[in-house]
Amino acid sequence: MRVAIVTGAGSGIGKSAALAMLKDGYSVGLVGRRKDMLEKTAAESGAKERAMVLPADLTKDAEVKSVFNEIRSKWGRLDVLFNNAGMGAPAVPMEDLPIEKFREVVNINLVAMFMCTQEAIRIMKAQNPKGGRIINNGSISAHAPRPMSVAYTSTKHAVTGLTKCISLDGRKNDITASQIDIGNALTELAARMANGVPQADGSIKPEPLMDVKHVGDAVLHMANLPLDVNVQFMTIMATKMPFVGRG
Repeated sequence: MRVAIVTGAGSGIGKSAALAMLKDGYSVGLVGRRKDMLEKTAAESGAKERAMVLPADLTKDAEVKSVFNEIRSKWGRLDVLFNNAGMGAPAVPMEDLPIEKFREVVNINLVAMFMCTQEAIRIMKAQNPKGGRIINNGSISAHAPRPMSVAYTSTKHAVTGLTKCISLDGRKNDITASQIDIGNALTELAARMANGVPQADGSIKPEPLMDVKHVGDAVLHMANLPLDVNVQFMTIMATKMPFVGRG
């Protein structure tokens, strides 16, 4: 049996990855704030018997621990963690961004990801056979910012450092880390890009989008590699989005 946890599994990229893994035979813990959305993901998978709905606020230490304890209690191991839950902030000049909003983004995008990573490592190093894979959702913003995105971009650059640290420190326990950097997958969050978003030159332009299913398939590919093989970083993007070069 292969066991995975997907955070932010109620919609978008998390839902796509969870559906791909359930279809491939994984038992999957579906984690997110909204129980109704998680239950929709489970129902849509056609494999509800292998889906565990785990509503949780990952910024609360006790709720993070509870999620991982429930997985260990039911299935006895953890092979893959997809650290996907995250949020952005309003697009305002950085000097106008309320510090409370900056802290909120840091808490979910970085601190919660680290807490989930800690709990996953504790299970993975103790199980037999030991080891596992942690996949972090980086984003194109782990490489290049959008205008007025200081909170999101700062945390996503930090995720890259976390990914590298997991890869290095996890070696002795056969725990590896991968990062998937996604550009313009068509989700509820990104749909606005088709109508035009701010560009670095100050203009507003629509951007190409891609089917989010390709992201789910990419996460599954990374998850299914043997532990002696790793995709350290993968960038998957709408081919013509403004990233490579100067736009």
